[in-house]
Amino acid sequence: MGDSKARVEQYKASLQQAVSKGNIEACKEYIDHLLQDDVPLVLSRQLLSIFTQEVGHLENTQRKEVASYALDRTRHRVVSYEDQVSLLREQLSEIFAEECEWTKAAQLLADIDLDSGMRVLDSEYKLRQNIRIAMLFLEDDDAVNAELYIKKASSLVASNKNLALELQYKTSYARILDAKRRFLDAATRYYELSQSSTSLQTDGKALVGDEELAHALEAAVTCCILAAAGPQRSRVLANLYKDARVSRLKVFPFLEKVYLERILRPNEVAAFSEILKDHQKAKTADGTTVLERAVIEHNLAAASKLYMNIATEELGTLLGTSAARAEDIAARMVGEGRLQGSIDQVDGMIRFEAHSEELLHWDDQIQSICNQLNTILETSAARGILVQ
Repeated sequence: MGDSKARVEQYKASLQQAVSKGNIEACKEYIDHLLQDDVPLVLSRQLLSIFTQEVGHLENTQRKEVASYALDRTRHRVVSYEDQVSLLREQLSEIFAEECEWTKAAQLLADIDLDSGMRVLDSEYKLRQNIRIAMLFLEDDDAVNAELYIKKASSLVASNKNLALELQYKTSYARILDAKRRFLDAATRYYELSQSSTSLQTDGKALVGDEELAHALEAAVTCCILAAAGPQRSRVLANLYKDARVSRLKVFPFLEKVYLERILRPNEVAAFSEILKDHQKAKTADGTTVLERAVIEHNLAAASKLYMNIATEELGTLLGTSAARAEDIAARMVGEGRLQGSIDQVDGMIRFEAHSEELLHWDDQIQSICNQLNTILETSAARGILVQ
């Protein structure tokens, strides 16, 4: 056919006929034909673009087979068909995601060259792709690869004006910190997310609802409880405990005991463990779970508020572990500055040191009460009221 426009229409009609009949072999022949050397590159690009649109009408199984075939046939000529190959990868990724093949879906998108010099891509598209890849890897608990792509997104998010993408980025980053057991950082990120305004809207739809905010707040509480005991954790705990919304969460009674530095009992710990995710129940290098380690450290810090000194044997009983392990945990916390005290290995004693700031605060409170009482007595005497 001499008329190029009429020729393209005839190609399109032929492809539409094959797609409508679900003829997979005809679709594959279409790909083989347009990639032949006697088909001009300008025409083959246009035909491959038509192909990426039409195969969307196939059933997922057929669509996956045909798109995979097209990717295989163009793998040595990606530079010539970058836009079309990218669309095919995005379509295949969606299919694998629907089938819960998260890593395969992520890898298909990861193989798209976002830094190609052959085509101009805006920063929002790059940001969306990197976040999407990170989220897919997270679905398979692959925090290492997820972090790799969320770091790529970090350099793009500053110039981004899409609020939905920014929230997805923050959520993914918090989940990565959580999965990598950086619980204190994760708690801070989750808490920031929980404070996102419900008024943020795009296209007339709210970006976050009350349920999502409550979920982020609960995740912040959980991560904070699992974090290593110490001053930084105490500050985050204080912020969470003072938030009026926390009292409505099921985990609030457990949080309250942690905040007030009370000893946690086994039945309370068992009830809390039921809400944890799989990676939060994983064992650490010493054979204990993340929760067990957090509870032991918390109870040790709580014991330091109750005792001036305690024998390692008694401390082990209190913590539900051996005396040697209790001593090791105490030594590590003292060494890291998370616990004030000293260990006497000869006598088998651990001596706790009171925090000077806490003593000063206690003195200030006593002085304040005395001053208020004195004021009341003076006022009563001035009015002729005798107080005995």
